[in-house]
Amino acid sequence: MAVPQSKNSQLKVLAFGAGAIGTYIGGSLVLAGHNVVYVEQAQVAEELHERGLRLELTLDKRRDTKGAFLIDPSSFVIASSIEDALRYGPFDVALYALKSFDTATAMEVIEPLADKMPPILCLSNGVDNEPIIAKALGPDKVIYGTVTSAIGRRAAGDIVLEKLRGMGVATTHPLSDRLVAAFNGAFLNAQPFSDADNMKWSKMLTNLLANPLSAILDMSAAEIYAHRGLYKLEIAMLRECLAVMEAQHIEVVDLPGTPVRALAFAVRLPLWLSKPLLARAAGGGRGGKMPSFHIDLHSGRGKSEVDYLHGAVVRAGKRTNVPTPVNQLLTETLLALTNGEIPLEEYAHQPKKLLAKL
Repeated sequence: MAVPQSKNSQLKVLAFGAGAIGTYIGGSLVLAGHNVVYVEQAQVAEELHERGLRLELTLDKRRDTKGAFLIDPSSFVIASSIEDALRYGPFDVALYALKSFDTATAMEVIEPLADKMPPILCLSNGVDNEPIIAKALGPDKVIYGTVTSAIGRRAAGDIVLEKLRGMGVATTHPLSDRLVAAFNGAFLNAQPFSDADNMKWSKMLTNLLANPLSAILDMSAAEIYAHRGLYKLEIAMLRECLAVMEAQHIEVVDLPGTPVRALAFAVRLPLWLSKPLLARAAGGGRGGKMPSFHIDLHSGRGKSEVDYLHGAVVRAGKRTNVPTPVNQLLTETLLALTNGEIPLEEYAHQPKKLLAKL
């Protein structure tokens, strides 16, 4: 178990949602002696009031446990609205790890309460979330972050650690050093990064792997990388992202437990040499799950983060005059599938049909 924090180092944390990352990080902080208040939908809040949190963290040998941690509801607070949650403040920091397509809507709710909000540590994927938060609440109210550990979600407040890597926190905020220390005291493997853009774009590069192709074609990452034409398309997509990063003077950096520079180096190798390296990265990076775009599309939720990942590459390419035709094709095709403009079976298991569009 982590050593309880002294009162001087103890954090008071507002966690937006008890999803995979929120439960993992917030629950780990509770175990380390910090105060955490979750805000969730009324039905989920009621469930968590009854059963508490469950964290399956046996993969992390430092925690010295053979079973899951069951966190009693009395050890944390669960609120059913932001207004209700803020009554337990003031808070040192808020944890934000919602999907990118929910950020603008979330800020519409939070912006009227800006004066009561603590700085928000944004752990969402993509590079557009922090600017949206900064615009709504002010640049002093956002801290750039990322998570590289793979977390499986069984239910709200019930997670399993599938791959232990860590998390990154940009050192561009006065609170950053204190957060890194607290997270490391909770076994979260936090690493400081001096350049927020380097950290966020490097994480996004890893999120691109086999993600839209898996959703569009209803194929696994392994199937995609076994197909020569699709693998060439993957490489072209990744090279576009690297070219856009270079045009913006953004460097590829290694993230906790994630050798991103080796990934970028492999992308530039001959196809026959890079394929085994990238296939392992694409297949193992998500803890054996299907890529997130596939999960979102086939769950029927009608939303996709593709416009916030590959779409961000396209938009940055336009600003820097870097062509991004592959990322644009993947973005437009997956958005059309998501919006019901074309049926899900249009390209399912039909690589040749998709490749013909190029």
